[in-house]
Amino acid sequence: MSETITACVIAQDEEERLPECLAGLEFCDQVVVVDSGSRDRTRELAAAAGAKVVENPWPGFSAQRNVALDHATGDWVLEIDADERVSPELAAELRDFLAAPPEVTMGAIPMRDVFLGKALGPSIRYPRYRHRLFRREAYRHDESRSVHEGLWPDGPVHPFAGELRHLLASSWSEALADARAYARLEAAQRRRPGAAEALTGLLVRPLAKLAYRLFLYGGWRDGGRGFAKIALECGADSLATVHRLRHGSGEGSGGFGQEPPRLGPVRIVGVALAGRDAGRLAGWLAEAATSGADVALIGAAPPERSTVPHRPLDRLGPGRLVRALDAEDQLRPVDALLLAGRREARGLRFASAALRGSVPPFSTEENPARAQSRLQSETRGVQRGGRGYS
Repeated sequence: MSETITACVIAQDEEERLPECLAGLEFCDQVVVVDSGSRDRTRELAAAAGAKVVENPWPGFSAQRNVALDHATGDWVLEIDADERVSPELAAELRDFLAAPPEVTMGAIPMRDVFLGKALGPSIRYPRYRHRLFRREAYRHDESRSVHEGLWPDGPVHPFAGELRHLLASSWSEALADARAYARLEAAQRRRPGAAEALTGLLVRPLAKLAYRLFLYGGWRDGGRGFAKIALECGADSLATVHRLRHGSGEGSGGFGQEPPRLGPVRIVGVALAGRDAGRLAGWLAEAATSGADVALIGAAPPERSTVPHRPLDRLGPGRLVRALDAEDQLRPVDALLLAGRREARGLRFASAALRGSVPPFSTEENPARAQSRLQSETRGVQRGGRGYS
């Protein structure tokens, strides 16, 4: 028998966008809508659609999502917002998933932003996986965070192909308001920066991000709207630093790009651009997986009998390779890279430090079981508790 699923929605004053969101959730066994004090017909429309409506004053994103979890009864939870839409492809894929779930506790769903009426791709780092599906009793949100209230996986993640559509700003005034709101929330959870960090946050990082996303990620392919989306994100980063300088309390975490907690089995991603190397790396990775590693292969196709998850490259080039590695890192942070040779090493010369793993790349000369044990020790150390963002 299929396992059950609950869709959890947090909302306020969403009478215009909520009905279409709920209409796409007919495949769910239960829908929970937590309302934080709507002054319109949000609650009435949710109840009419068959949802369980819970009223709770706004405590923050993370705490409100946990309230929704407390009222869910399904084996699995799908978290979705009123401005998001489950595509028909994703709905069908979720039904198949529930009929025979793999041995995982979390799934990652591609998020497709629709900005000023246009669906974006490279400019938002698509597939832009979000960990929105998970076993109900396995995860909770970290209530100390005011933004980025998602969840970190502690084991292999199932990647979906069907996407969530995220309806972002439909006008320039709404887009600017969203950027300002994000900047305030981002600044609220970070301490006041020093002089060097402030300069980096105001100028260096936003400019580098703009160039990186436009050219290496190919954001220019999305045209003017793609450029505008990237520019607004960079501007919001700078504005968040201004807010931190003006209102920072000296408490909280440091700057952008805080290192996520590394939980569960070590994550090893192999890179092989030639078919003859793909089989060799796939065999090594399969043996490492039997020792407990979470593995994947990027590049040329491995032999048909291989069970190692594979992300193909349609064409070679540093940009495409970096984007493929970024997609794997979105699924679950990469601890180490297994490179087939010098060609693969050269292809990663433009990759950021965050995408190169937390330890230096290595080769298949090392025994898989010993490598898995060594990397587990080097990258984990003392495990930190909790499964939410920290």
